[in-house]
Parts: sequence; C-alpha cells; structure tokens
Amino acid sequence: MGLWQGRKKPGLSAVEPVTRRAAELWRYTRNWWEQQLRGKLRFSSLKGFVCLFLVGVSISAAIASCSPNNTSPSATSTGAASPAGKSGDIELTLVSYAVTRAAYEKIIPQFAAKWKQEHNQNVTFNQSYGGSGSQARAVIDGLEADVVALALALDTKKVEQAGLILPGWESEAANNAIVTKSVAALVTRDGNPKKIQTWADLAKDDVKVITANPKTSGGARWNFLGLWGSVTKTGGDDAKAEEFVTKVYKNVPVLPRDAREASDAFFKQGQGDVLINYENEVILAGLNGEKLPYVVPDVNISIDNPVAVVDKNVDKHGTRAVAEAFVQFLYTPQAQREFTKVGFRPVDPTVEQEVANQFPKIKTLFTAQDLGGWDEIQKKFFDDGAVFDKIQSGK
Repeated sequence: MGLWQGRKKPGLSAVEPVTRRAAELWRYTRNWWEQQLRGKLRFSSLKGFVCLFLVGVSISAAIASCSPNNTSPSATSTGAASPAGKSGDIELTLVSYAVTRAAYEKIIPQFAAKWKQEHNQNVTFNQSYGGSGSQARAVIDGLEADVVALALALDTKKVEQAGLILPGWESEAANNAIVTKSVAALVTRDGNPKKIQTWADLAKDDVKVITANPKTSGGARWNFLGLWGSVTKTGGDDAKAEEFVTKVYKNVPVLPRDAREASDAFFKQGQGDVLINYENEVILAGLNGEKLPYVVPDVNISIDNPVAVVDKNVDKHGTRAVAEAFVQFLYTPQAQREFTKVGFRPVDPTVEQEVANQFPKIKTLFTAQDLGGWDEIQKKFFDDGAVFDKIQSGK
C-alpha cells in the first residue's frame, strides 16, 4: 500500500471548498458567454461588463487561493520570527578541581582580554570547582564542560570513556596535555618531633600516617605511587616495594574517603604524626595564613595535572576554536606564572628557570608513565583484588 493510500491527505479538507467554489464560478462564466453569444446580454452594456469583470476577479482569487505557493498576509505576520541577531559574545564552561580556582581567577580575565583584542569578541566563563573525581563524574552525568582541567589523567580518561572526549587527547595540547605539576609533601607536627625527612621514615613503628583511601581518592593514588616508586626507582623491585608500602599502611590508623577528610583528621581531630599531601596545597595554605611545617622528599613523584577540550560539548556549543585557544593560553609564560603563584610547579621552561629557587630540588623524579601509565596502574594497584586490596587484607 502506498504511503497515502487509505489516508486523507493533509490540508485536503481546507482546499476542497475553494475548489468547488472555483468550479461554480467557471460554470457561471461559461453560461454567461453562452448567453452573450445568443444575444441575451449586451456586452456593450455597462452592467454586463462589470459583471464579467467581477466574475474574472473572483475566479482569479479562487485559483490563487488554491495555489500551493500561496502565502497569505496573516501567515507572514504570525509565522516564525527571523533568528535574533547574535551579539558576538561566546561562553565557555571550565570544570576543574578545587585548588586551581585561585590561579584561574587570574588567568581567565587575561585570556578574555587577549581574545577580545584579537577577535573583537567577548568571552565569558562559567566555572565549576570541586574534588577531581567528583568533577569528572559531574561532567559524565551532564555538566556540559567545554574544558576540563582535572587532578590526574585517570579522571580525564573516565570522561573519555564516557564518549565525551576523543581518544588521543594527550597529544592535542603541549607537554602531553600536562598543564601544571606538583610533588608529594609530608606535613608534620610543629617542630617535627618524629624527625621525618624521607618516605622511609613513614614505616617506623612509632609513626602514625594520615592519607586518604586510594580506592576512593585521586590524591591518595598519588600518595600510594609516591611510596611505591620511592623503592622501585631507587633500585628495589616490586616485592621490596610491596613490603615497604605494607609497613606504611599498617601505620595508617584510618583511611578517610578523600583528601579533605584526611586533612580534617590531621588538623581538626589531631590524628597522626604526618599527613601526605600535595606540595602546592601546602604552599597555598601558607599563602592563606596557615604556615605548615613540611618536608619534600628528594625522591618524589611528579603529580601531573592534565587539561583537555571536551570534544562532544564544544562541537555541540560551537566553541571549539575558543576552547582550544584557551588551552593553548594556559601554557604561555603569562598563565604559567599565575599557576606558580599558588604553589604549582610550572611546565614552561622559561618560568621554570625564573622560579627555580622557590621549590626544593628533587633528586629523583618519576612519573605515572614510569610506573606503566594509568591504565596499567589502575589494573595493577587499585582494581578489586589488586595490590592495594592485598596490602589491606594483610594488615
């Protein structure tokens, strides 16, 4: 059966009465001509001429009303309005983790001014800050970020796996998409009564260590990797590393869910002798008036923080060009200096030289990639039944 067979075609009920009226007018006109030819009416008479004229106008109107291309004045005035003229402004949404806020509040106005000067277009930012893992989940659940700047690549990969970021995002920005760096720091009690200087000191019997659960906290994963790499990157094998890390976690009285809860346990509840934290967070706390005694081990992990454009969202919003320009701007000396002011180690070589004396020297610096990359790290250490679960079961 054809598509329209057995169905009444759309609009037919509206056309039929007009068609019938046109047919009636045509029949009337035909009869008039027949009468004219028979001499019953005089074409020369004014009345006859006017009648003929009015009939012709009526037929023309009827035929026009049946035309498929007809547009009535009422349709023109009540139809869809033409699209409003765009103001030229553009809006980006940046989703990042909490401690970056102070830097981005300085960087964003600088980028906006640069974009305005070069493109004569205003760019404004919606900003969202929180725990890195929670922010990744928010984006996956519908927070339409144009750019994500999270604490670790594992969180960015979760956004990728949700289909929002294309694979290969690491190669889309400079420095393998790492925009800032930090290292692990050991925060002690005033006066450092336990004389803590290195990772090895955390395995002493009389030392209580505060760190979050690496199964639930991104920051705690860095802590775990710092402990592990302090052995494997100084000549030890995996067996030695597991033995050492097991001793340290036996000294962990509680495993808070995240870094914030770990800090509360150490500072507010007075638990533990040492807190494993990010160097940049300790520096930022000092800038905010909280001077904390801390040690930076000279064997350390590079805590690399990535940035990525969220491909699906920028294509939906039409913001790819400005989002990519913003990411590129983050690598400029101008932006890198702002990150450095709040405690991050820069990735720009020029700024790195400028601030070389502001940070403790690291003798042996290793990365997540040196430990196999995040996919391998997750599988080896943090999946159910992996190394961390074995360590916990043996405590």
